[in-house]
Amino acid sequence: MGQNPTAHGYSSGMPLHEKALIQRIRRQAPGGSSVVKGIGDDCAVLRVPPGHELLVTTDFTIEKVHFRRDWHRPDAVGRRCLARGLSDIAAMGGQARAAFLSLALASDVPQKWVDRFMTGLLSLADEFHVPLAGGDTAQSPVGIQADIVVVGSVPRGKSVLRSGARPGDQIYVSGELGGAAAALARLAAEQSMGREASALLRPHPRLAVGEWLRRRGLASAMIDLSDGLSTDLAHICEESHVGAEIDAEAIPLARVGQQKKLVALDLALHGGEDYELLFTSSQNVPARVAGVRVTRIGRITQASGMRLLDPNGRMRELQPQGWEHFRATF
Repeated sequence: MGQNPTAHGYSSGMPLHEKALIQRIRRQAPGGSSVVKGIGDDCAVLRVPPGHELLVTTDFTIEKVHFRRDWHRPDAVGRRCLARGLSDIAAMGGQARAAFLSLALASDVPQKWVDRFMTGLLSLADEFHVPLAGGDTAQSPVGIQADIVVVGSVPRGKSVLRSGARPGDQIYVSGELGGAAAALARLAAEQSMGREASALLRPHPRLAVGEWLRRRGLASAMIDLSDGLSTDLAHICEESHVGAEIDAEAIPLARVGQQKKLVALDLALHGGEDYELLFTSSQNVPARVAGVRVTRIGRITQASGMRLLDPNGRMRELQPQGWEHFRATF
């Protein structure tokens, strides 16, 4: 795939030298109450509330695997990079405390692209009051690689795990599904980034939803929807040693386009990149949690495997067909 370094109005200048780049990021990144010492020393020093346990998650964002420079706006890539980690913290019912970014850049990456990437990442960090407390920079032989680490905390023994689902629990999902997959399909068809597609690829981590559910003890198991409903539900079933039945007509499909058309069911089932929360509960859950729509879409079963009640009233096997590394790339 060819890449024009002046596309989208970027200058062709190389990224800053490492020391200057670190200083530039340091000036942009404010501190936070959980950070005793941030960027500038060999290690960050964090403060964790008494009686809490640490949550640590890490996620790669790799060019030509997770994004393309000629399709995706750099601020959207930066936002998504941090959103992946925050969404993992949300799925445990935790609170995010600090983020760490390791960024490897090829010499053809314009500094303007890096600046806009950081603008997207830091705007989301500011929205959730999560300080960027450190990381690393390096030269990449080709392309861009970003590794985000997010540290969070949760009261001792209160993490919501994937392994807590029990037969008879109801299955719920936050928000709407399939919008991000529809945007990626549009990008693939048009080979360009439209305004609507850009908006759909700006995930909003459900930290408030996860914490609300954890505080009230409503979620028996939980996972964030990064790889697709079918694949992420399979993770819960595997860890909990249970099965599941899903009602296709109950799945909250995203609406896209000027006509607000519902996305195809397959995109909601397998598309991924929604960063909503999928959880199980033995209790009734309100239709809105922390201002976000919540929908009951099925139930946990004793029998293993996943089944889908399709719109024609037929029960059929549901196979995990979401994202899996080493199976597909752009």
